[in-house]
Amino acid sequence: MRAGQGTCWGTKGQFADPLYQRYHDEEWGKPLHGDDALFERLCLEAFQSGLSWLTILRKRPAFRAAFAGFSIERVAEFDEADRARLMSDAGIVRNRLKVDAAIANARVARDLDIGLDELLWSFAPAPRPRPRSSADVPAETTESVTLAKELKRIGFRFVGPTTAYALMQATGMVDDHLADCWVDNYRSSTALP
Repeated sequence: MRAGQGTCWGTKGQFADPLYQRYHDEEWGKPLHGDDALFERLCLEAFQSGLSWLTILRKRPAFRAAFAGFSIERVAEFDEADRARLMSDAGIVRNRLKVDAAIANARVARDLDIGLDELLWSFAPAPRPRPRSSADVPAETTESVTLAKELKRIGFRFVGPTTAYALMQATGMVDDHLADCWVDNYRSSTALP
């Protein structure tokens, strides 16, 4: 399959959008590292809850501007004026609980004894063969349940098992590109027969 053919998600409806296809081809499932980069994905997955991912992709530039490039240090310092600014920003999802969670999560991430990258990746399962069809892709796994519990235990908000699994998929901790997808992910390639 060639780039832009949307092997994993099809090419109808929202999946026909070139932005969605680029996301599939260039980002989704590729191993991502860096505390701020992972913080961005954690926040965006939480903001996506109940919405389409395409909505979040379209708003991502505005999210990045509104949340100081998702710098953990900067977002952790956001105050009431920042909350008010975010709640009046039509370019992002204006949900008070999600905005508050992003700020609170930045404070938790800033105060971790280890980096967010190290924490999140410590829950990545061993590489496995790619699923054969979308029916073989779970909404959550034992690892995502465990990750969500740990994140909640240490104070993170808006990170249930499904959100945790979506984060794992998006950042390459798991490779849920379908078996016949052309996109390469070095984590899974060694596990294939």
